[in-house]
Amino acid sequence: MAGSLLSVHHGRGDECLLPPALKLSSESRIVLHPEFDKDYSKLNEREYRIISVLEQRSEISIGEASQIAGQLKVIPLINSLIEKNAVQVFEEMVKRYIPKTEKYYRLSATYQKDEQALNAILDYLEKRAPRQSEVMHAFLHHYTEVNEPEKGVSKSVLLNGLQQADAALRSLVDKGLLDEAEFKVSRLEVFEARQAVSDIQLTVPQQEALAGIHHFFSNQTPVLLHGITSSGKTEIYIRLIDEVLKTGKQVLYLLPEIALTTQIINRLRKYFGDVVGVYHSRYGEAERAEVWNRVASWCEPKGPDPVSHQVILGARSALLLPFSKLGLVIVDEEHDSSYKQYEPNPRYHARDAAIYLARRHQANILLGSATPALESYFNAKHGKYGLVKLNKRFGDLLLPEIQVANIREATRLKQMKSHFSPSLLKALEQALENKEQVILFQNRRGFSLRMECTACQFIPECRHCDVTLIYHKREKHLRCHYCGYSEPVPPRCPKCGNPDMNLIGFGTEKVEEELALLYPEIRIARMDLDTTRSKHAHHRIITDFEERRVDVLTGTQMVTKGLDFDNVSLVGILNADNMISFPDFRSFERSYQMMAQVSGRAGRKFKQGKVIIQSRNPKHPVIGLVIENDYEGMYELQIADRRKFNYPPYSRLVKISLKHKEPEPLNQAAAELVRMLRKEFPKQILGPEYPMIPRIRNHYIKEILIKLRRDANLAASKEKIKTLLSEFLKTTTHKQVRLVVDVDPV
Repeated sequence: MAGSLLSVHHGRGDECLLPPALKLSSESRIVLHPEFDKDYSKLNEREYRIISVLEQRSEISIGEASQIAGQLKVIPLINSLIEKNAVQVFEEMVKRYIPKTEKYYRLSATYQKDEQALNAILDYLEKRAPRQSEVMHAFLHHYTEVNEPEKGVSKSVLLNGLQQADAALRSLVDKGLLDEAEFKVSRLEVFEARQAVSDIQLTVPQQEALAGIHHFFSNQTPVLLHGITSSGKTEIYIRLIDEVLKTGKQVLYLLPEIALTTQIINRLRKYFGDVVGVYHSRYGEAERAEVWNRVASWCEPKGPDPVSHQVILGARSALLLPFSKLGLVIVDEEHDSSYKQYEPNPRYHARDAAIYLARRHQANILLGSATPALESYFNAKHGKYGLVKLNKRFGDLLLPEIQVANIREATRLKQMKSHFSPSLLKALEQALENKEQVILFQNRRGFSLRMECTACQFIPECRHCDVTLIYHKREKHLRCHYCGYSEPVPPRCPKCGNPDMNLIGFGTEKVEEELALLYPEIRIARMDLDTTRSKHAHHRIITDFEERRVDVLTGTQMVTKGLDFDNVSLVGILNADNMISFPDFRSFERSYQMMAQVSGRAGRKFKQGKVIIQSRNPKHPVIGLVIENDYEGMYELQIADRRKFNYPPYSRLVKISLKHKEPEPLNQAAAELVRMLRKEFPKQILGPEYPMIPRIRNHYIKEILIKLRRDANLAASKEKIKTLLSEFLKTTTHKQVRLVVDVDPV
């Protein structure tokens, strides 16, 4: 492709359909122009260097051109050579996925046939080349144990435990004792099933729930399984998976958080072994490509590959795998907002997309939750989904005792120790004395929510967003949780020079530190976004807690979701008010869900657990409903409000966000767009308004909310909106405005 090097970015929704390693990427290659007249006088020194190399080589990459020219920004130089008809540029398509290979070793044919010669060479090596003898004896030991003798012993197995043995191994190959070959190997771990599904003994309530699910599945009706925490939903999932596998079909098991896959994958692989694959963003590109290929190979004409995946456990991106014979989709914790994809495009809700996927494959779908989304429960109540309930905890485990600590009163009486009420500390000490474990939930990460000057009340803010910077003590910096901007902690107030800066509020990092100061002998772990960035971080933290190497686990909402620990007797919710007071029509529902979910982590076999909720408003209705474990009461209360104010499930929402680097053009554009929308939807528009955070990444934001009637033709309404937005963007003054449309925002 000749011409100037341009970079164009499109927000394509299909970009997410393949794992990155399987996408063809283009690489620009530079070649001499066939009509180059070799007039070097028109070239500068750097251009001449590039041409000189091209006269010796057929082509070079952009990176190589940069090195040859000794110039980092080489694109202008290449464009100059293009204009002088000296070079051409074309795009070479490059496949990024490279299968992993490993070297394997077999005994050479000569020595396989002649045992006497083999013994002679072994005696010789023992006397003259002891290191080679050591490697050879290790090889013979492993060779008798390999499953595939024709393949041999892998290099990693052969040299395991041997020090600096590469040269000795190479000598054995050179001498003709061993044959070396390279084979493709998997980057994924190997697992074997250790237990039969028939070993699972379902309780009577579980059997009744399973029968109810079968009834609805016989009519291809989506099912909502409303089972309280610790009621044994996973055992039902495993039974259903087993039934589907016996028919030769595939299963997709969705979870909202990567953290949950650690425990669930261990349980599934215990029963199903290697047919279970895991797919989420913390896997590397090559690993995701392998899983993708294993799913794709399940129903090939020649039959499934021996290492194909019939069951996939994953986060929302697992929806996009190439299933060809899907029989069952399970959406666990279906209420969770993490199922919503925000950035990048396409913006979709994995639960809704899963229902569509199941319908396309004529597969059954099961939604499971202890605290279903109001919309899902509404659909079940009105016959769109089948409703199956599981109201008893597995093994007659008692629901936890829930207490409320009035921290407003405790603060007034000066009874608080840092952010811990007397009742919470007393319960924590009792649990630790009994060798039991504790979970502490605070839905804010970082150390403190902000720093504030004691003299002039200056608060450091992000340069790119209208938010205060969060203090992270371990890294000794202030960080924006929206754009990632960070700066060192100022030694004094940047505005007035005052050396005293107060720390206001608290996050999980501060909880961890203050707990360690109060109880230096206990072992504490923290699970939040800051501590789980690496691939195996979730697994390490959860395993340490499961195996009781940790006494107290503190964290954000990651600790609330479906984790199952036998030895947890106490859960502390450190600040319920943050959730309850959030300005959103779903805050009541979400507060109930989060507190009920984290409360469900408390309770051991044969012993009732305890939950302590710290609040300045202990009589708030949502706290009362959590104490009573009254989901139905929460639903009835909230559904009445939703009906009154025409919010989902009585309407469908479309949110339009407008973004611009300057506030005035944004205000004008938003006002104009609302005027256009009101012509088509006169009584259904809210806004435009600035959101809670009015500027993110140097772009000011205004939002418009469209409430579409539930009985309206959604496709026709969306088409009208698309047409209006297209007309809006044709206006010259609005070309710099970025529009983001989100259907069914959460």
